[in-house]
Amino acid sequence: MPNSPPPVSDPGAWIAGMRFGALDVAACSRLGAGPRLRAENQDNLLLIDADGNAAWLQDQAVQRRRLAGWRRGHARLAVLDGMGGHGHGREAAEAVVAGLLALPPCATGAELARRLDALHADLQRHFADAPGPRPGTTLTLLELRADEAPLLYHVGDSRLYDITPARATPLTVDHVPATAYAMAGVLGEADWWQQVHGEHRPQVAQAFLLGNAFADPSRLNDPLFELSPLNLPAWLCGLADRRPLALRAGGTYLLATDGLWSCSDPCGWVGQWPQLLAGEPDAATMLHALLAAYDAHPAAFFYPDNVSAILVRVPGPDRLRDETALPGS
Repeated sequence: MPNSPPPVSDPGAWIAGMRFGALDVAACSRLGAGPRLRAENQDNLLLIDADGNAAWLQDQAVQRRRLAGWRRGHARLAVLDGMGGHGHGREAAEAVVAGLLALPPCATGAELARRLDALHADLQRHFADAPGPRPGTTLTLLELRADEAPLLYHVGDSRLYDITPARATPLTVDHVPATAYAMAGVLGEADWWQQVHGEHRPQVAQAFLLGNAFADPSRLNDPLFELSPLNLPAWLCGLADRRPLALRAGGTYLLATDGLWSCSDPCGWVGQWPQLLAGEPDAATMLHALLAAYDAHPAAFFYPDNVSAILVRVPGPDRLRDETALPGS
């Protein structure tokens, strides 16, 4: 068939069938698409379901285990993009995932931030003697508390999207130089959106384990720098890095690393997502549809990069009445 998509060069590591209460969740991590694949997958992801069953990547393969003592009804989702340009990118992402597996369920945003900031500092000490520059990884995480709104914790340029039938809306701010310029008042709203969401600029101003260049752009500082309404411009202050996040009944959410939109037309590609996902019956089929469209693009459209994504589908109001309560409802 002349219009059939090309063969998938890397089907990726798929995770589905875990139990997240009323939420339907599916995930995949892969080298990328087309003939210019990366040598290894330096991304990672973590899913811990409401029964304490965990799934993640180690040496690029899916691992699973049951976490002893996990709080029933609590869950955790995270995507990570190891920074290979700094060396040990895959190992850095794996180390953060190992820390997240050991991290107990967090009941409040303050507890989550305190524990993750401590993990960041511990891993900096762990990698202090590694050859070359300090490695790093993005971390975009949802802590799914039973009967309460999920907690978002975000570092780097991976993203969380809210996908409605009309549009795909980012719920996170990329930690990139353009954001530092916007915070300093030298880049306006339109130019920021164009540079961050309309162009391919693979640079970060902050990463987990690596540190931040927000506090002082002339040097890399060890601590993480939280972006909040206190330092973000007014048109971004609703997208703080660390905040509760109520999920809409019937909503679709996507956590993903930047390989999913690292292409020659990011706005045009992301703008297709609502149509691509429309009418699909479950999270796994929706994610398959999205990645099939990713594969169908010409090889020159996407830049070589790893891709990891977790798709969360929230049941509609009618179905919610018959199921476990939606977090934050």
